Amino acid sequence: MSLRTTPFHARTGPLSEGQAWRRWAGYVVASSYELSHDREYHAIRNSAALFDVSPLYKYLVTGRDAARLLDHVVTRNVGKAKVGQVLYTPWCDADGKQIDDGTISVLDERTFRMTAADPNLRWLHLNSSGLEVALEDVSERTAALSLQGPNSRAILQLAAERDLSGLKYFRLTPAKIRGIPVTISRTGYTGDLGYEIWVEAAQAVPLWDAVFETGTAYGITPAGMLALDVARIEAGLLLIEVDYFSSRHAFIEAQKSSPLELGLGWTVATDKERYNGKDALDAERLRGPTWQFTGLTVDWDSLEQLYAQVGLPPRLPTQAWRMSVPIYDPGGRQVGYATSGGWSPLLKKYLALAHLESSSAAPGTQLRMEVTVEHRRKQATAHVTPLPFFNPERKRA
Repeated sequence: MSLRTTPFHARTGPLSEGQAWRRWAGYVVASSYELSHDREYHAIRNSAALFDVSPLYKYLVTGRDAARLLDHVVTRNVGKAKVGQVLYTPWCDADGKQIDDGTISVLDERTFRMTAADPNLRWLHLNSSGLEVALEDVSERTAALSLQGPNSRAILQLAAERDLSGLKYFRLTPAKIRGIPVTISRTGYTGDLGYEIWVEAAQAVPLWDAVFETGTAYGITPAGMLALDVARIEAGLLLIEVDYFSSRHAFIEAQKSSPLELGLGWTVATDKERYNGKDALDAERLRGPTWQFTGLTVDWDSLEQLYAQVGLPPRLPTQAWRMSVPIYDPGGRQVGYATSGGWSPLLKKYLALAHLESSSAAPGTQLRMEVTVEHRRKQATAHVTPLPFFNPERKRA
């Protein structure tokens, strides 16, 4: 099957200076529009960055039992959610191991939109037996933009000609932008003030034009996945098949993780009766998870010393990396592994996201992370750092 382009490609295609594309759920999206992603990253933190996030899988769940179905499959309490609320949630198999994570938007009493990283329609159908519910894959007909950064609200308020200061974090509202019906949600994947705009695919190009023209005076910048990767690491946000494997795709038991092991204990409801994985998660909560997903900050002096030994200044990754990197305790025993990391231009720190044995995961614990210096494996000192690394007041204010 050939790779598809998103409904915004008529605009994003010509903007790509180096034609640097990557795959996402069968689509091509920009790695970066400029030859380096630096300016795109700084737009996220200093002005506003515009991302095409259309490749997300999107399902419409409707009917009398829509909330019942979702409550059965995800760990959050959907029955308690109000119309206009957005829930971030994982969902698990019967053993409490995470299958995927995404959002559930409560559009009305009987209508919900679920987003996912992987295809989940068949799984939803399997869980809906006997329920009065309709399931529709609206992935292709629904396009989405993510506008992130400190100027995002000012831009959207002008574009939608309405005050958005009352739209709370993880809430949504219907709106119109130049007559185009949209849904605006205060959500995103950057850990900053930001919004996502949901629109019928046929209206994608005029929506892009409206948002872009409005945002030009505010420093709006089209941004790709390389810039997003740095921002989501600063925000401590998980990426499927990088920071954890879907339990569906794991080859061995050790590759699976539970939400409790992934730092998502807050998403696991304790006030609803039945859902997939409940018994396993209840038991795990009692005994405590074996692993913890947390942050690591690499000690600069330690890194500098390793390079000085070979007569070089420290070399930092120019892009966020995604690979398994061993983590050791001071005695040399491996106690975990980092899954993604890189240099934070904002925090001026070398950061990593890591799975650590619970006994080595307390904040401040001194560990060692493997680094390669001039083709030789070395170990730099690193300290366990609570997530998120970056959590600005404006995100929720």
